[in-house]
Amino acid sequence: MIPLDRRYAVVHEWLTPEATGGSELVTQEIVTQLDRLLPEPPVLHALIDFESRNPNSYLYGRSIGHTFLQRFPGAHQGVQKYLPLWPLAIEQLDLRPYDIILSSSHAVAKGVLASAHQMHVCYCHAPMRYAWDLTQEYLAGSRSGRGLAGWLTRYLLHRLRLWDVLAANRVDFFVANSRTTARRIWRCYRRRAEVIYPSVQVDRFSLRSDKQDYFLCVTRLVPYKRVDLIVEAFNQLGWPLVVIGGGPQLAMLRDRAKPNVQLLGEQPDKVVAEAMAEARAFVYAAFEDFGIAPVEAQACGTPVIAFAQGGTGETVRDYRRDPGKATGILFPKQTVAALVEALQAFEQVRSHFGAEAIHEHARSFSPQVFHDRYFQFVDWCWQEFQAGANR
Repeated sequence: MIPLDRRYAVVHEWLTPEATGGSELVTQEIVTQLDRLLPEPPVLHALIDFESRNPNSYLYGRSIGHTFLQRFPGAHQGVQKYLPLWPLAIEQLDLRPYDIILSSSHAVAKGVLASAHQMHVCYCHAPMRYAWDLTQEYLAGSRSGRGLAGWLTRYLLHRLRLWDVLAANRVDFFVANSRTTARRIWRCYRRRAEVIYPSVQVDRFSLRSDKQDYFLCVTRLVPYKRVDLIVEAFNQLGWPLVVIGGGPQLAMLRDRAKPNVQLLGEQPDKVVAEAMAEARAFVYAAFEDFGIAPVEAQACGTPVIAFAQGGTGETVRDYRRDPGKATGILFPKQTVAALVEALQAFEQVRSHFGAEAIHEHARSFSPQVFHDRYFQFVDWCWQEFQAGANR
């Protein structure tokens, strides 16, 4: 049990109605569980906050600390345009009243300033991808990556990497959302991280054994998700594919898709859950730090065909490695040929997949499992921190 007589602060990058990714869901799980456990609720801080005025949010009406970026033009639509100011902004948050700081960070939240008597545990979803792994892709795909502006952008990213390493040294204990992220934390910061998988709302999805005759992909339609690869593979096979999700590549993918491929755009949660439960298999080609959607599909008892690297390589049990516990098939390269081969292999063995066994595997990512592991680790960190302070 975590110490209940201490004051807690929770820090995240931004809180807006548009931000609904995995890092926001982890932040919500941490906050709501602390609300249940503590006599005094934790205080949230972020670069910007527009959730406390959102009547549909769990944070509605809550007092949340924010930075000067809150008042900048267009911050609500996208604070990313102010990226060079993030390090300065996050360091302005005043966390002096708190004993324990819990950050949920994919960018700069880990960089808050703390005193020697304050413990900081960072749940790291990834080191800043556009400053590290995706620097070249970011520069190649942006007008700011060319000419004089390109050299300025490169210099800013260089400075951001230097600050990011400095900020990582302010963290007392790291948690990673996957072994993949833990390896990246070590590579970027030379810091060890405890692996605790994020929670997935598995109970929101219905287990169904009777599947329909279509494959499904649910994701944002942005380049790194590699939906173009999936569409081309099904164009070649002629098998039925349904793609749910919006994004800048929607029109382009619709132009490329043959009649057997349907791109439905954004759909309500109820439609997504129903489609996941009925699909013959779920197809995913992105390199993710974790990847929630493939776990949600498994919660429905639906097998997953996914890229073998990244989080899906950890959450999907490959039939070709362990047939007895398999929940899907992994393909080794992000190529059309590799995906086509995996799809054909799946068709040969799909009768071997049991919906109940796949669903049971997904339950290992339930909120209760996350709560138990995360807060046990925070309690262990506090004991270690206190023992170190007394030496």
